[in-house]
Amino acid sequence: MNIQNILLQGLRRVGIDLYRLLDRLYLPQDRRHLLRTRNIRLIPGEANRRGGKYAYAEWAHVIGIFQTLMFLLLPRKENNRILDIGCGTGLLAIASEPFLGDQGKYTGIDVMQPDIDFCRGHYPAGRYEFIHFAVANPTYAPEQDRSKSPWPVESGSIDLLTALSVWTHLSEEDALFYFREISRVLKPDGRAMVTFFLLDRTYRESLGRRSEQEGRFHMTSQNLWIFDQPTYGSDAWYHLAWIPVPEDAIGVTEQGIDRLCAHAGLQVMERHQGNWKEVPGVFFQDVLIFRKA
Repeated sequence: MNIQNILLQGLRRVGIDLYRLLDRLYLPQDRRHLLRTRNIRLIPGEANRRGGKYAYAEWAHVIGIFQTLMFLLLPRKENNRILDIGCGTGLLAIASEPFLGDQGKYTGIDVMQPDIDFCRGHYPAGRYEFIHFAVANPTYAPEQDRSKSPWPVESGSIDLLTALSVWTHLSEEDALFYFREISRVLKPDGRAMVTFFLLDRTYRESLGRRSEQEGRFHMTSQNLWIFDQPTYGSDAWYHLAWIPVPEDAIGVTEQGIDRLCAHAGLQVMERHQGNWKEVPGVFFQDVLIFRKA
């Protein structure tokens, strides 16, 4: 037995989580070595990294992906009003920082009070605002108010709306209601960047090539991501067979996207494939860009 295994066993016996310990030691040192990516200093410690992404490296990677997409999408590079739906513990708050300038503002909204409490204490006051949205979601906040409510955001005030892994947790009824909210809060030339599990032709073609092996581009079984259960009788919203609650992971067909757009008066500008479909993609989920029709 080598010294590394002896050390690991000793730490486990006294109840020490090695990754948690290393993260606490590493982050302060890493921040001292940052030179060209100032906003990365805001990545939280492991206890507050959530949203299906836990590793520090994966947070940094995904921040970079969405910071690049924001740069390409925003006509004005500073002083933007950015609204982040389902902000969690602030991954896209970090990606947004370069585009706020002195007069811009980032607003994060989430149904989970603990995440909002963390963000209010972690991110600099002034340009950052975090709001607890006290409505129910069967996965994240089943005990909260089940009624649908407009977001507490002024109409026509937002340059860019982001929603990372939010519509993947909404039934058709909820998805339609809140998609109209996107249209309400956007400026006339505003944009929305929303991720989906898009059940399109690429998805259907991938089904015959899947196995129990890890994905080509992700670390979970390829067969985990098969959306074949109609969600509450919908003909365009489907969930995974193995999950306890449909809203744990929901996919939407292209017909469903058309339905959302028609309901909200939006149209698709760009589509970026997700690598969950076993094809090269910019991100795990599909990233769709919308504007007002």
